[in-house]
Amino acid sequence: MDAQLFTNSFSRDSRDDKSWKPLGLLNAYRFLLAGIFLLLGLTPFGPNFLGSSQVELYQLTCLAYIVISFASIFTIRSKLYPFHYQLALHIFTDIAAITLIAFASGGVKSGIALLLVVSIAGGSMLASKRISLFFASIAALFLLIAEFFNVTEGYVDTSYYTNAGIHGVIMFITALLANTLSKRIMESEALALQRGIDLANLVQLNEYIIQHMQTGIIVVDSNNAIRLMNESAWTMLSMPTHTIDYKLDDISRDLDGQLKSWREKKEGERQTFRSSTTSPEILPKFAKLGTTDTGGALIFLEDNSAVSQRAQQMKLASLGRLTASIAHEIRNPLGSISHASQLLNEDLQLNDADARLLEIIQTNSDRMNKIIENIMQLNRRDRTEPTLFNLKDWTSDFINDFKHIHGLSDSDILINIHPDDVEIRMDQSQLFQVIDNLCSNAWRHSKDYPGFPKIELHGGLADASTTPFLDIIDHGDGIPADTATQIFEPFYTTEQSGVGLGLYISRELCEANQARLDYIPVLTGGCCFRITFADPRRSQRQVV
Repeated sequence: MDAQLFTNSFSRDSRDDKSWKPLGLLNAYRFLLAGIFLLLGLTPFGPNFLGSSQVELYQLTCLAYIVISFASIFTIRSKLYPFHYQLALHIFTDIAAITLIAFASGGVKSGIALLLVVSIAGGSMLASKRISLFFASIAALFLLIAEFFNVTEGYVDTSYYTNAGIHGVIMFITALLANTLSKRIMESEALALQRGIDLANLVQLNEYIIQHMQTGIIVVDSNNAIRLMNESAWTMLSMPTHTIDYKLDDISRDLDGQLKSWREKKEGERQTFRSSTTSPEILPKFAKLGTTDTGGALIFLEDNSAVSQRAQQMKLASLGRLTASIAHEIRNPLGSISHASQLLNEDLQLNDADARLLEIIQTNSDRMNKIIENIMQLNRRDRTEPTLFNLKDWTSDFINDFKHIHGLSDSDILINIHPDDVEIRMDQSQLFQVIDNLCSNAWRHSKDYPGFPKIELHGGLADASTTPFLDIIDHGDGIPADTATQIFEPFYTTEQSGVGLGLYISRELCEANQARLDYIPVLTGGCCFRITFADPRRSQRQVV
């Protein structure tokens, strides 16, 4: 057998780091066994048969055995030589040393040869079946040779050849059983390790899926203490500071109340709620955990923006069909009135009173035409084309154009969006209409403000969550508290020249993109309108 074949015959697993430890344990057994033999041979308290045939050979063998075992401690720890070389050296050392000790103590009849079983078993568990049988054959051959010399020297008779043969058979059986057992143990260990890895991967995958689900998930125990909350639920509930092991009532009283009602009734209509004034409408759903009614519960939180979007699109579609027919009936006579007033205005003989009446006709015709155009635009807002883009880059481009159109300086408008890589998902043309309307209102109310900047745009991620936002702040007179709840109603306006559709249309556009437009009072004066965009990870499917 050449060196390469000998190397490849060892078990594949016997050359990894796990096999060095068993080899070290076998060497510790070898060192202890050699020390015991040497101690018993040098003291008068040991058995008389130890070294009874060859005292000097016995002592020299024990001394060499203990020296080799001691040296092997360092070669194993340092891995000075490859594993298969050290394993072969140790097993051959065991076979030679134990055979010589048995020969010097009277041969097979001393019973020392049975210690070869431990060495053969240990070596067979770390080597392949071929090498295990090779070790067993060497051990059997050495025993027969030793017994031959014992018979030749007259220490034993020929009947002990049979005992030596039986010992050889035991070696072969031990090698086969130990190798088979080792192989099954390694297969079981590999299978257990693989299943452990699969289980860990499955747990990690489940945790990743739960944490990144767009549906909020909360697990509570029988006392309504929170045991698990994923990222979406944490965001929907306005990013509470404490979650795990806190009561649900500490996070959301509305949700805690609905959970208690569900546990009592097990039915009833679910109600949407908001965790804060700027949070989305949340629709909860409850499921029982365990078999008892008083056990834990699984809470699903759905962002109601998608439902509102579908309802809004249906409403806009219906309104669009209605306004299309109305506009057709109104625009023609309105155009005739406007054209007639322009023709009359060309008559230079009109007195001041008539000219004023024509001016009123023309002004109100233009106003009615603007109202019709705004309403007809609602017919085109039932379809959105949301795209993913950078908020800061888009806002900077918009403000540059806005300043150019309105003749504003760089100091008039402040943009502060952090971090720079915030992305949003929205229809860019509709976002342009919303921001243009809000910035136009802000400039109209802030242009008499003596300080700078007159308009501020602040954006980023709400409380380090994944929800982007953009605030448009002016420094005007602000909105009275008694009218703040009506500013988003259609046709509500406090200005004579206004039509009252700007904020209404802006909110409709935001809701069509699963975003929200909210008014936030400013304590220092002025107004703040916040656009809270949809989670950019959520792909918006268009509903026709």
